Amino acid sequence: MNTQSKKGFTLVEIMIVVVIIGLLAAMAIPAFQKVRATSQEKAILNNLRQLASAADQYFLEYGVETIASDKLVGDGSYVKAFSSVASESYSTSITTGTDIQATDVPTAVSNTGILSVDF
Repeated sequence: MNTQSKKGFTLVEIMIVVVIIGLLAAMAIPAFQKVRATSQEKAILNNLRQLASAADQYFLEYGVETIASDKLVGDGSYVKAFSSVASESYSTSITTGTDIQATDVPTAVSNTGILSVDF
């Protein structure tokens, strides 16, 4: 009598595991990309709000209506530092009553490539 048992997985079992992993990846990757885009959008809007707050404080202290945004960011300034989240760029000049914008925003974050904060 043959009592040898073969150890290992059959081809069908391996194929089923591969299909299950593929399905899980197909569901997880888009969800991850959406979460990433949402977090980038929130970080960019936070940077814009920090610039708006710093500009508002500068305008109140000095009584001017326009400021270059690079004067608001840096050591000893109103905003110590903030970094680009998704290769976006910010308004170079901020004027009272105009929107502060971030341009070159990835399309996953903004369809128009622009995010702005009312000021």
